[in-house]
Amino acid sequence: MAQKSNSTNEPTAGTSAEQSEDYTVLVTQFAGSNSDYYESAFDKIGNTGGFSLMMNKAALLLGPVWLGARSLWAAFWIAFIIEISAVVILGIGVFGDLGGDAIARADRLTAQSAERLIAAEAAEAAGDPLSESMKNSAHAIKRAADKARKKADQERAKAPMFIAIGIGFITLLHISIGVLANSLLARRFRYWRADRSLAHGLNWQRLLVTLALIAFSYPIAIYRFAFTEVPLWLTRFPASNSLKNWLSTFIDTAVRWIADSCGLFFDFITHTINAVLNLMEMALVGTPWPIVMIVILALAWQISGPRVAIFSAGALAYLAFLGFWEMSMSTIALLGTASFLAIVLGIPLGICCGRNPRVYMIIQPILDFMQTMPAFVYLIPVIAFFGIGKPPGIIATLIFGMPPVVRLTALGLSGVPEHIREAATAYGASKRFLLFKVDLPLAMPSIMTGVNQTLLMCLSMVVIASLIGSKGLGEDVLSALQYAAVGQGVLAGLAILMCAMVLDRIVQGKR
Repeated sequence: MAQKSNSTNEPTAGTSAEQSEDYTVLVTQFAGSNSDYYESAFDKIGNTGGFSLMMNKAALLLGPVWLGARSLWAAFWIAFIIEISAVVILGIGVFGDLGGDAIARADRLTAQSAERLIAAEAAEAAGDPLSESMKNSAHAIKRAADKARKKADQERAKAPMFIAIGIGFITLLHISIGVLANSLLARRFRYWRADRSLAHGLNWQRLLVTLALIAFSYPIAIYRFAFTEVPLWLTRFPASNSLKNWLSTFIDTAVRWIADSCGLFFDFITHTINAVLNLMEMALVGTPWPIVMIVILALAWQISGPRVAIFSAGALAYLAFLGFWEMSMSTIALLGTASFLAIVLGIPLGICCGRNPRVYMIIQPILDFMQTMPAFVYLIPVIAFFGIGKPPGIIATLIFGMPPVVRLTALGLSGVPEHIREAATAYGASKRFLLFKVDLPLAMPSIMTGVNQTLLMCLSMVVIASLIGSKGLGEDVLSALQYAAVGQGVLAGLAILMCAMVLDRIVQGKR
């Protein structure tokens, strides 16, 4: 039994030794130079289960340079910003002309006082009765000059304080880096063990790049903030106004050419939008209000339940009793047309993006442009192509509101579990069956969220679209803004809010 026990213990000891050797090799590969020190530091950090108070002398001495050389870039950029700020403060204390503006003002006032005094003496010699007033004015200017010089002396006296603050921040930063260095590197070591492609070791190229960045940035920052006379190229980018004018002229010419060449195409789009909009306005504005109200409340009850129906009744009562009914229905018609077109175009495009990553790579920058470009900017070409009125307002709303439904449709389809699709394919499902019976039902929550977001984003464009003649509630808000009518603006804004909340609750359905 004893022999058996000894034989079972030997492999365990050997395995422990091998694991220790492997760990040492890993630390050596990761740390590069001074691996014994880092192995001891990592062991100490692991035994304490977190932060361990140690001072890394190399990190203390080099500061941000050490962080960059060790690929700890997140910490490097934070330390770089702090240190360059401290260096600028130090440079202002050493090289800066702290009282320069006050001295220049004092010199100007002294010169004016001397001129005024000479003029006063000449007036006194000529027997001018204003000579005394001129002397008083000269003395007042002299007192202002003395006050400016005193202020300059006070500013110059702050130079040691700036130097002390700069040195203090730099010292504190380097101490903090020295204390935190081993913990930061130990955390990166854990990440590196899971992903060996991460940069590791003490890389001389990274060290030189970091030194070059600091050697370039720090003197320029000191020169910019500490010295009064700075070359123009350092404070203002050498922009080319001729290039800007040429590009503006080129864009104007291109827009005019497109508007003239594709007039029939733009007219077709305008007529199509007008047809859909007229149908929506006939249903919402032309139909007697009791019928429209009953239909909305019935839909709210059936789709979202009695609570949403009660809330919808209160919202519709607000719109009706305050005289916003026609404007609200016109706004919803405009919104409905834009949302309908956005959904009809966006969902198929989102399906293509969700099933074809290359298509999504092409479409994604366009969606980013549509969402990030300010609405006032793309209103300009819309007006150039379509004029003013409701159709261009719908197009501007369409551009702003379509990206969410495209993105969320693509996200929902890409999130469909692959094993479910494989099982359906194994049972003989065609591509059509797979799309309509598997992918779309599973992606429906994400798609409906996209539809909901599109509705709300389209409604948020109501006020902006009113700038180009889209009418509706946005016109009331715009009028209130022009005449500073706070009450009218608040009431119209609440009407837009009521429309948005009713649509949001009905589209979301029961939860």
